[in-house]
Amino acid sequence: MRSIIVFLIFISMNGIALKGFSQWKSFRMGPKGDTLDRIDMNGHKQGPWVIKVPDLRGERGYEEEGYFENDNKEGVWKRYSLIGVKIAEENYRWGKLNGKQYYYTYNGGLLREESWRAMDPKVAFDTVNVYDVNNPNIVKDRVVVKNDGFSMKHGKWMYYDPYEGVVTQTENYWMNKLRTGDDEMVSDDDIRPLSLATGAKVVKTDTATKTKVKPKEVMEYEKKNSGKKKVKTRDGQTGY
Repeated sequence: MRSIIVFLIFISMNGIALKGFSQWKSFRMGPKGDTLDRIDMNGHKQGPWVIKVPDLRGERGYEEEGYFENDNKEGVWKRYSLIGVKIAEENYRWGKLNGKQYYYTYNGGLLREESWRAMDPKVAFDTVNVYDVNNPNIVKDRVVVKNDGFSMKHGKWMYYDPYEGVVTQTENYWMNKLRTGDDEMVSDDDIRPLSLATGAKVVKTDTATKTKVKPKEVMEYEKKNSGKKKVKTRDGQTGY
């Protein structure tokens, strides 16, 4: 009698498991028996995923883990080197970078901290507060911005000496615009080549064109990194 009961329980448990697996077009079993890398019946990535990228043409490989919702990264994603050192921790909303992001060297030292703002893909425009550069508790203005379909640099960016752990540079952004010390806002599209007369960047405005000296921290950073390999501009979108 006992053997019959055990057999029926076994059949029942396997039936439940098969019913759960039937909602996925494909998946793989994790080391703890959980389902990973799920593709639902509509062909969308869902739930926990682990993505492995091998070394390629001199670029180091990595492994990252997090959650997908309908093909979009959502929540916290962590990236590791192929030997297990954490090299990034990113936060996503609607498949785009949102909030604080942390990047580390391959030795584990904190390299920089970024701040992004994702836009809800269901809305064409959004209203965003403009805070006082000297007092972030004071709202100076509320501005309507167009949703261009990607994340924007928004908030404080901090760069670190990965060996000493001290801050070497800070930048403040408002919706992809760099805020200068006197609370001017400068976007990449507004900066022209160097002025031959002054050697400073020329910034466009709605009423006139004026010469604007970049913040001391930005100039020091560009001088320090002038001979280094250029990297692509980040727009907050994920490649998956």
